[in-house]
Amino acid sequence: MQSSTSFSATGLRPRPINRSGSDMAGTDQTIRDENSLNEAAPAIILVAPQLGENIGMAARAMLNCGLTDLRLVSPRDGWPNEAARPAAAGAGLVLESAHVFTTTAAAVADLTLVFASTARPRDMTKETVSPREAAARLHKAAAAGGRCGVLFGREAMGLANDDVALADAILSAPLNPGFSSLNLAQAVFAVGYEWLMAGLDVVSSELMMPKDTRPATKEELAGLFEHLERELDACGFLHVAEKRPVMVRNLRNLFQRAGLSEQEVRTLRGVISGLVKGSRD
Repeated sequence: MQSSTSFSATGLRPRPINRSGSDMAGTDQTIRDENSLNEAAPAIILVAPQLGENIGMAARAMLNCGLTDLRLVSPRDGWPNEAARPAAAGAGLVLESAHVFTTTAAAVADLTLVFASTARPRDMTKETVSPREAAARLHKAAAAGGRCGVLFGREAMGLANDDVALADAILSAPLNPGFSSLNLAQAVFAVGYEWLMAGLDVVSSELMMPKDTRPATKEELAGLFEHLERELDACGFLHVAEKRPVMVRNLRNLFQRAGLSEQEVRTLRGVISGLVKGSRD
């Protein structure tokens, strides 16, 4: 059994679709418009998920909120995983269209705005936002033509610091400080619900970008980072091995916060090349 969710004209009211035609709790059998899913909705990226059942429940939470772009990074038990389908409770289309990646960097390569969902404090300079604030920013970025996503870590340990460093900001829900533990599906639903409620109220981005450029993708930013780090290694700046990982993460976080455009990334890479050429000459 499969179902999907479409939206009313305002983008705020979910309209479930039951493809099989059989009864399902919480669905409206009379609605059949399968083309109204919001293609600008953020991708949900599950990093090293452990259990197929948890992936299925996360897919169910996604479809509740009209999210269909599921990306899996090195799922522990492989993919596809038959244990996911019963837990998805009808959200089969999310599972069937899921994409699998070997690294987090590859999973976010085409995205321009990424949030890292985590409840743990991190030893890095990173802005922290609530799901509501993140949802508003996701809508603004999508309205500006960007592709967005939210990272969620493995059930037992959450995200690694290197995964968090790939994100523009940390997403953390303001929960009871004495008990703030959420399971994977709950965390996905908290973000998806805020995205859904934000609706289409935000119609433009606060960031005005020239028409001849666009927000840089994570792949383009990764190219900049690798270029810079390669030259910093060559000149000896990153020579202290034990400090190198922290220094690299700090540099990456600095550029992530800048909200660079594709043109700005190309300019910075040209600056690096020019400095290197000048020093060699």
